[in-house]
Amino acid sequence: MPTPTRILLVGCGKMGSALLKGWQAHDADFALTVVDPASPDADFVSLSDCKGVFDCVVLAVKPQVLDATLRELSPFLNAQTLLLSIAAGKTIATLQSASDASLPVIRTMPNTPAAIGCGMTVLCANQCATDAHKSLAEQLLGAVGQTAWIDDEALMDAVTAVSGSGPAYVFALIEAMASAGVTAGLSPELAMTLARATVIGSGALAGATPDIDAATLRKNVTSPGGTTEAALKVLHEDGSGLTALMTRAVLAAQKRGKELASTN
Repeated sequence: MPTPTRILLVGCGKMGSALLKGWQAHDADFALTVVDPASPDADFVSLSDCKGVFDCVVLAVKPQVLDATLRELSPFLNAQTLLLSIAAGKTIATLQSASDASLPVIRTMPNTPAAIGCGMTVLCANQCATDAHKSLAEQLLGAVGQTAWIDDEALMDAVTAVSGSGPAYVFALIEAMASAGVTAGLSPELAMTLARATVIGSGALAGATPDIDAATLRKNVTSPGGTTEAALKVLHEDGSGLTALMTRAVLAAQKRGKELASTN
C-alpha cells in the first residue's frame, strides 16, 4: 500500500479547523497531525511533541506568531516538504527568509465560507514548488471550496481585497438591506429574514448557473419601468453609485494589505 501523505497542520482556529473538517469529510489519504495549544481537536499542544518529517506543513497560525513558529519547524522539514501558508500578509519571501530559501512554498488566501465548504482560495507558488506540490496544495484547499492560481504574488493584495475581505462586504449588504426594510415599514425580524434569505438564494443561483454572467442575472430580475429598475437607478448613480463605492472599498483594502505587508 502507498504511504499516506503526512500533513502537519499548525494552528486549528477557525480556518485551520475548517480545513481539518474538509480533509476528514473527503476521507483523503492523509496522515494528519494537528498542533494547537488551545484546540480540543489538536493531537498536540506544542511542536516539541511532534516526531518525524512531514510531506506538507500547513501554517494556519496568526501572522504575528508565524516567524516564531517557522523557527521551530526545522526538525520536521526536508528539501521536499511543502510549506503551505494561509497567514494573511506574509509574503513568500518572508516565509523563505524565516525558514529555508530552497523550500517549496505556496502562499494562499482562503476566506471564511471555507468553514462550510464554500470557500474561495487563491494560491501562489514559488519556483521551488513542483507540479506535485501544486497538486497537493489544490487537493488540500479544494476540500473546502473553489481554488484559483495566480503567477504574480503582487496580485495577492487585490485578491485579499476582493475575496478575502469580501464576505464582510456581503454581510454588510445584508445589514444595510435589513435596515432599509425597517425604514420601509417592516419589522426588524422580518426585514433581517428577507435580507438574509435573499442574499443566500441569490448566491446559490449564481453558483448554480456559472455560465450566466452576473450582469445577465441582474437583468433577468429587472423589468423595464418596474420596482427593481427604480432601485438600481439609485445604486448605479453616476459617480456615487454601488460600483464606485465598491471600487473605493476594494482599493482601500488593497492599500491596507500593502501597508501591512511592508511592516512584516
